[in-house]
Amino acid sequence: MQDDEPGWTTHLTHIPQRVDSMRFWFRVALLAGLTVWAWFLIRLDYRTGEMMESFLHRPLLVFHEAGHIIFMPLGEWMTVLGGTLGQLIMPAVLAGALLIKNRDPFGAAVGLWFFGVSLLDVAPYMFDARQPQLMLLSGATGEAGGHDWIYLFSSVGWLNKSPFIGGLTHALGALVVGVSLAWAAWLLRQQYPRIDGFVRQEDEDL
Repeated sequence: MQDDEPGWTTHLTHIPQRVDSMRFWFRVALLAGLTVWAWFLIRLDYRTGEMMESFLHRPLLVFHEAGHIIFMPLGEWMTVLGGTLGQLIMPAVLAGALLIKNRDPFGAAVGLWFFGVSLLDVAPYMFDARQPQLMLLSGATGEAGGHDWIYLFSSVGWLNKSPFIGGLTHALGALVVGVSLAWAAWLLRQQYPRIDGFVRQEDEDL
């Protein structure tokens, strides 16, 4: 018996039969805006924490702090890691819900974009662990305590590797952002021939 459930490829590439014109062009504008914004964010120097001065750092910080609380029942180590997990899980859940429940791969691509940006936001924090310079919410640098990644890297003996891991995380974030934009652009290219007016004109020609 064949399984009629759509596979992952179907979810990722789903194109509706008809596409609302206004919605399509709004998404084109959104993609253009996200592309420019991504270029600006990726070029920020993660080694000096410039990302933490961006507008997106503030909402991500809310999910970061919520993550500490959510993971608190799992012990101290997971409570500390929970901050980073919180700000990464939020856009991942958003992308998954839009992809699976709403069958909206473009919306999922935007969610993936936020996931990549969240990785860009985490990278400076990781990089800073070996020689803390970033100002934390406490008003002090990590040397005074309260630095998630000093604690986490120290607990596994990776503190000296923090600059490398931070750089790698930044590169991964940039890659994820690039993939999300390429995915969204491909979807819009496939949707273009199915815009309402375009489809009606084709029907009349036939």
